[in-house]
Amino acid sequence: MNIQRFQAEVLPLKDKLFRLALRITLNREDAQDIVQETMLRVWDARERWETIESMEAFCITICRNQALDFVKKANRRDVSLEEEAPQSAIADVSPHEQMVRGEGIRLVRQAMDRLPEVQRSIMELRDMEGKSYEEIGLLLGLGESQVKVYLHRARKKIKAIIEQIEHYGL
Repeated sequence: MNIQRFQAEVLPLKDKLFRLALRITLNREDAQDIVQETMLRVWDARERWETIESMEAFCITICRNQALDFVKKANRRDVSLEEEAPQSAIADVSPHEQMVRGEGIRLVRQAMDRLPEVQRSIMELRDMEGKSYEEIGLLLGLGESQVKVYLHRARKKIKAIIEQIEHYGL
């Protein structure tokens, strides 16, 4: 029964866990290692599965903590994440428009790298993963109102950073 539950509930989360670990560690190989370690830890905790309310929240919490611990140990905050847009999305757009969009994405990523970890995590979970305020609160151990406040502050700070860069050409 445990193997079937693991295959049905945990294994489908591997891509989501990888994206989370990648955004935190900024390194593909490290993110893969963290996902593997997360899977092992979830499997080792199989005796407690019946008491776990949300397996997804449990897995994401373990993965996030693993990635944050890794970053603290390795002190790797100065690397930037470069994702490529899918080819189908850029086929219908002019080269100028591609450049403008790419620059905008780069500015947002640059601004997000300057956010405190909690704000960045909340923004990623809400805007990139589509999690609800309640789910984010469960994952990060925060109240729903705290999540909203942190998200508002993060968005406000990103807007200010981007405006500063655009006005001063930095």
